Amino acid sequence: MITTDTTIKNIITESLAKATSYQTYRTLVQDLVAAGKSTGEEQTEALSNYSMLNDRRMKRLDKTTKLTEEAIAEIKSYNGDVTWLILTESWCGDAAQTMPVINKVAELNDNITLKVVLRDENEALMNEFLTNGGKSIPKLIAIDNASGDVIGNWGPRPTKATQLVNDYKAEHGTLTPEFKQDLQVWYNKDKGQNTVSDLLKLV
Repeated sequence: MITTDTTIKNIITESLAKATSYQTYRTLVQDLVAAGKSTGEEQTEALSNYSMLNDRRMKRLDKTTKLTEEAIAEIKSYNGDVTWLILTESWCGDAAQTMPVINKVAELNDNITLKVVLRDENEALMNEFLTNGGKSIPKLIAIDNASGDVIGNWGPRPTKATQLVNDYKAEHGTLTPEFKQDLQVWYNKDKGQNTVSDLLKLV
C-alpha cells in the first residue's frame, strides 16, 4: 500500500492531538518509575529497570547538557515555524541519551515546538518512519506548521553512533550487551555534540 501525502498528514494530525510536551513526558516517566513501571503495554522487570536507569540519565543530561556558542547562534537564527514530533518509549537507551539534547535545542528558539508521543500508541505514525524496516526509536519528525508537510526526520541515533552500530552489526551480526555498554560510554563522552550537529541540518 502506498501512503499518500494526505494520509500521512492525517496520521500526523491524529498523533499531534495526543502529543505532550517534553516536561509532561518527563513527569510521566518519573511517575511510572516510582511505581516500578515503564511506558507501553508490555510490563516486565527488565523494561522497568531500563526506564529507571534512563530516568536517571535524562535527569542528569537535563542539567548538564551544554551547547557551543556557534550552535546556539545557529539555532537562534532559525526563522522557520516547525514542530519536532518525537516517537519514544521510556525503556529506550538511545532516547534517554538524545531527548534532553533535542529539548535543549528546541528551547533556544520559539519557532521550534517540541512534542512527544509514545511509539506503541502511535503505530500508524511509526510505520511511516521505519529505520531499515524496524520500529527504531527515538524518531524525530520535523513538520512545517504552515503546510503540515514533513520537512525532515532524524533518528534513532546520531550519525556517529549509527556508524558504530552498523559497523559492529556487519562484523558480528548482532549487538551484544557488551557493545550496548560501549555505546553508552560513547554517548557519555560525546555529551550530545553529535546529536546537536545532526539537528542543525534540520534548521
